[in-house]
Amino acid sequence: MSCDEIEALRLGLMNVLGTENESVRRHAENELGEALEEAGPISALANADSFAELQRHLDSALVELEEEVAAADRESQAYDYTRGRLVAVRDAERSLARLAHSGVAFLENLGETHHTLHETFPTDE
Repeated sequence: MSCDEIEALRLGLMNVLGTENESVRRHAENELGEALEEAGPISALANADSFAELQRHLDSALVELEEEVAAADRESQAYDYTRGRLVAVRDAERSLARLAHSGVAFLENLGETHHTLHETFPTDE
């Protein structure tokens, strides 16, 4: 059983943050296998290069995972694991939203700091 959504999110987040960790990248790519080559939210998520793309593709992956849970046999051994994946991915979605919000707030604070510096120390330009 694999955690495609989590591993794809890790790869995409590494892209967005510019993180280079070859062992983590290889592990995630090995776990995802052919899913990286197939069209769909997993490969799109793994190849995302912005927070907006991460959020959009993670949302699509969640929809597919919710459909998988809904269609699963509740008596199968994989059912509980699949539901657990759904909980973990929803938690990751909330964490990603907080991270994106923090980045936007940081950007706004930089603008305010810049404005304050110019008010405090006017330039002739």
